[in-house]
Parts: sequence; structure tokens; C-alpha cells
Amino acid sequence: MKPIYVLNGPNLNRLGKREPEIYGTTTLAEVEAWCREAAGDRPVEFRQTNSEERLIDWVHEAIDEGDGIIINPAAFTFTSIALLDALKMFKGPIIEFHISNVHRREPIYHRSYVSMTATTVMAGLGAEGYPLAVKALEMLIMKQRW
Repeated sequence: MKPIYVLNGPNLNRLGKREPEIYGTTTLAEVEAWCREAAGDRPVEFRQTNSEERLIDWVHEAIDEGDGIIINPAAFTFTSIALLDALKMFKGPIIEFHISNVHRREPIYHRSYVSMTATTVMAGLGAEGYPLAVKALEMLIMKQRW
């Protein structure tokens, strides 16, 4: 069984402290524990970076090693064509995940490059949505619905 990759972009290391009125008070460590629990026996590669280069390298790793990707690219969602190009090479399901409902926010957050290749998008469920994304990704992998 190949791992799933849960990849988190810039500033998500500050989860729990950064704009709690938008992102809540849950920490990234708590999110990781929830994801691992939701995955059961399936291995999880859970990572966070503030670097676009590192995030792209991890997508490349997932291309070679993973069954699925959950990606919260944060600000790179709206700026990174390079990330889009990397994700387009992945042959499995991709869930684009956002803690907040980006469509209820400022217009700068309304155009996602990642959505152009993602299998599905989950947004606005809060940090508690991560384990739901893990379960949804598992369903997509098992049903090969991507």
C-alpha cells in the first residue's frame, strides 16, 4: 500500500496562532494526528513548507511514491504555475484543501491554479475537514474515481 501525501504550504506552520478568527485554534500537529488516525493502516507523508521549491519537490516524490495527494497550497494556490505543472504529472487523485471558504474571501483568493488539475476541492470545513479529506481520498483511490 502506497502512502498518501498531505502537503501544506506557506504559513500553515502558524496554524493555531495565525488569524484564529479565520483558521481556528487547531495546531498543525493536531491536524497531522487527525490525518494519521483517519488513514488507519495507510501510510501518510504529512509535510509543511514555506518554500515553493520544496512543495514542488514533494509533489515529484508523490508522483513516484504515492497513491494520492491532499494539498493545501495556501498562497501558492493563487500564484504558482510551477506547482500546477508539477501536479498535472500526478496520475492519482488530488484533493485541493482549504481551511477557509476561499470563495467568501477577497477576490484575490478566487482564482486557483491548483483547481485546474485537482480531482476535487474541499474548502470551508475548518481544520476539522482534513480527516474528512483523508477519507474522501481513500474512497477515490479505492474506486479509482479521478
